[in-house]
Amino acid sequence: MAGLIRQSDIEEVKARTNIADIVGDYVTLKSAGVGSMKGLCPFHDERSPSFHVRPQVGFYHCFGCGESGDVYSFLQKMDHVSFSEAVERLAARVGIELHYEGGGDAPDHTNRSRLYAANQAAAEFFVERLGSAGALVGRNFLGERGFDSQAAALFGVGFAPKSWDELTNHLRGKGYSTEELTLSGLVSSREGSSGVYDRFRGRLVWPIRDITGQTIGFGARKLLDDDKGPKYLNTPETPIYHKAQVLYGLDLAKRDISRNHQVVVVEGYTDVMACHLAGVTTAVATCGTSFGVDHIKVLRRVLGDDSGVGEVVFTFDPDAAGQKAAMRAFSEEQRFSAQTFVAVAPEGLDPCDLRLHRGDDAVRRLVDSKKPMFEFMIRQLLGQYNLDTVEGRVGALRQAAPLVADIRDPALRPGYTHELARMLGMELGEVARAVSTALSRTRSAGAGNSAAQGHVGTRRDDTEEASREQPFSMTNLSTDPVTRLERDGLMAMLQRPVLVGADLIQRAVLTSFAQPSLAVVRDAVAANLEHHDAPDWLDRIVADVPPQLENLVKELAMAPLPERSEREIGRYVRDITVALVDKDLLRQKAELLGRLQRADASIREVYVALQRELVRVEAERRNLRED
Repeated sequence: MAGLIRQSDIEEVKARTNIADIVGDYVTLKSAGVGSMKGLCPFHDERSPSFHVRPQVGFYHCFGCGESGDVYSFLQKMDHVSFSEAVERLAARVGIELHYEGGGDAPDHTNRSRLYAANQAAAEFFVERLGSAGALVGRNFLGERGFDSQAAALFGVGFAPKSWDELTNHLRGKGYSTEELTLSGLVSSREGSSGVYDRFRGRLVWPIRDITGQTIGFGARKLLDDDKGPKYLNTPETPIYHKAQVLYGLDLAKRDISRNHQVVVVEGYTDVMACHLAGVTTAVATCGTSFGVDHIKVLRRVLGDDSGVGEVVFTFDPDAAGQKAAMRAFSEEQRFSAQTFVAVAPEGLDPCDLRLHRGDDAVRRLVDSKKPMFEFMIRQLLGQYNLDTVEGRVGALRQAAPLVADIRDPALRPGYTHELARMLGMELGEVARAVSTALSRTRSAGAGNSAAQGHVGTRRDDTEEASREQPFSMTNLSTDPVTRLERDGLMAMLQRPVLVGADLIQRAVLTSFAQPSLAVVRDAVAANLEHHDAPDWLDRIVADVPPQLENLVKELAMAPLPERSEREIGRYVRDITVALVDKDLLRQKAELLGRLQRADASIREVYVALQRELVRVEAERRNLRED
């Protein structure tokens, strides 16, 4: 069928792609032993990393939510692309030319790949137009804010001509259809007409890129007096652009965010530029929306936010809008394990103006002068009361005590309780009682909600359990020594089949297994032994087991092995597999000894056969140890 990518190309692209590099664009991965990496799961919210990646087997698996797959399924789930689009994207990355069944070319239809390409073509168009005569107003805007041509090039800043159709015609000339341009948000429709026109006109334009650096949309700043539109105009929601999940500058900042365990959240495109140019290379900004839960999920994965050592620094203007933004950020603060801070520039200057008027060092000092989020919020709250009156102090205490009670680190609460008493000018005991009361109320409310949810959940689960068979997990396995040995032996064979060796695997899969589910996995290994050194080794085994055991296979293939060096890994996987075989030989020896004791010595040939078999078992055990 024309248009289908050849299977050999699909396998070649996968073999030449390091899954850790792809996942690393979205998740900060840390070593979890030889050949294993882990990080915070991108598919569910978690505080401790349970998401594992095994580059050698080309798979990922989350032991928390059960999501697993290969590099193609990862891109499909993260970027909502089709399988073919995932293959095409990775093929372009590793420089492989794809071939299609029937000799056809890549299918030419409106899809996500076309939208990415249209946005990239538009970004190049805008950059080229920034140097035109009509873009003088844009270049002046940048220059007045301290940004030269190199800064503009670094961030891909461009200019949208004051024209109704210059971009539209340019992209049509490159083969993009009206449907594709509309779907990408690059053009708008006229009411009552089938025609379209350029969405961005006479404006300075910033490309908005996803975490991998692909352009997915634009933010455009008004420059001309006769422009009746908003100050900033962004790309609308599209199949590839979801503003609640995008952070401007994250593609440039992600490495330093991961390395430094710090992210600085500013309010605009020019603020991100100013921070990066001043040396604060962990700055990002939201795109036309307030900072929300989806942004937190993205940042937590990049921060590797599981140890509590990271920092999230918010910069807010001291005006009413800034106060409101601070309250919104504070309401979600506890979703972070990292410590949260607030930095407010002197005289209400944003990072861009601060750099322009006081230099790069002032921007760095702004971040260094950060205050803990709780301290900032308490001070903001107390500022609303007249603390010179008893009524004002009591009212402020009633409002501030729950804030202190909400501090997730119990070691910090006494310090903030003492600080609150000092700020209020009240007795420490009185403030401590108020905080304790607020804490008790919070715990009672949480316990009530949990109990109610648990009651409802139990009734629902009872009915659902009867209607479907649950996937089997490693957590369902017994912890007895025999089951642990069978589990560890399968982990070795699944993860490092070449190091174990085909001959030893062949012997191991002939052993008896006490655990029924592990025995099924053993049989799948046996059925696919001839492919033990193939890239799709694990895929074949997953395909051979019943659906309810697929998760178990993936967990066995992803669970960390205990050794820390490549040499130790080679010794370990062979030793544990040998131990599995030896366990079976010991079982055979015990059975033979029992039969020998029960045998009638007068039946000479039976007695001798049992002795010979016993000698053979002992010799095999000895050879195993010598190997």
